[in-house]
Amino acid sequence: MERIKVGIIGAGSISEMHLESYKNNEGAEIYAVCDLNEDRASSKAEKYGASKYVMDYHELLSDPEIDAVSICTWNNTHAEIAVAALQADKHVLVEKPLCKTMEEAYQIEKAVTKSNGKILQVGFVRRFGTNTQVLKKFIDTGDLGEIYYAKASCIRVLGNPGGWFADKNRSGGGPLIDLGVHVIDLCWYLMGKPKVKSISGNTYNKLGNRSNIANKSFYQAADYDSGKNTVEDMANALIRFENGASLMVDVSFTLHAKEESINVSLFGDRGGAEIEPELQIITEKNDTILNITPQIDSLSFDFNHGFQKEIDHFVSCVKGEQKNISPVEDGLEVMKMLTGVYASSEKGAEICFD
Repeated sequence: MERIKVGIIGAGSISEMHLESYKNNEGAEIYAVCDLNEDRASSKAEKYGASKYVMDYHELLSDPEIDAVSICTWNNTHAEIAVAALQADKHVLVEKPLCKTMEEAYQIEKAVTKSNGKILQVGFVRRFGTNTQVLKKFIDTGDLGEIYYAKASCIRVLGNPGGWFADKNRSGGGPLIDLGVHVIDLCWYLMGKPKVKSISGNTYNKLGNRSNIANKSFYQAADYDSGKNTVEDMANALIRFENGASLMVDVSFTLHAKEESINVSLFGDRGGAEIEPELQIITEKNDTILNITPQIDSLSFDFNHGFQKEIDHFVSCVKGEQKNISPVEDGLEVMKMLTGVYASSEKGAEICFD
């Protein structure tokens, strides 16, 4: 099969991970780049040898040469572009989160169903980390038994990126939808993807973007504006599933915490595991508890390697060589959890699902 021709929609910072990974995949060709900013679109196209660049994604989707697209735009445009791409007979890789609302999620799901067998892969990149894939094999073979509890924490002391990340209209939320989506999906995926039963969540807007803080650097979006912020500082939640399992999560852009940290753990009736900050498997043998450290290249999530594996998987799925492990149905269930936390916080009560 010839190389698939790919269009990149959105040339912001995350697009670099897609572009680099496509460049390294022999089965793909970077054919076009689209961005509202012409200078950014043209420079990315030149850097990666794309045949063309455009500023209107409709123009990109109308090109019959393009087989697939990566959607790397603001969250509030994911749904409209994904639906349009599927209707234009393109395969789609959409960055996380799938979209902003459940209504949009159902629209995308419907478009996938109506498409001519096109792939839509949700960008849950942590599924492709070596630590995740190794642990999943242990779980799938029953070494941890029934996974009944997981907890995930992704804390930034000072880390509101500003720009569109801090604009709820474009992002849909703050650290929950930006960081929480990763760790929630990671736990849920490893737990066997149980159906959500209820959610009790809280969000807080106490500190703002703390633009007064000096002497500590942090990532800033390309359109960073220290004076604008409409998203939460932090969020926490208890998510219950129909199989009786539960997930506890907390995430922050800014918090009076000692240091930045990421901790993700799962617990089963035969063993447990810590996947972040480093993969450890906990079990027992001969009446002794054992902490097992696998000998693998990276015990923590390697961002570059994860994206490469994600893009490689997408290309392989487009070619019909593999089954999509991150389909629209998964994106929809994760959106149910994200929007459920926000709804629970706004209501001040637990949200239940039928």
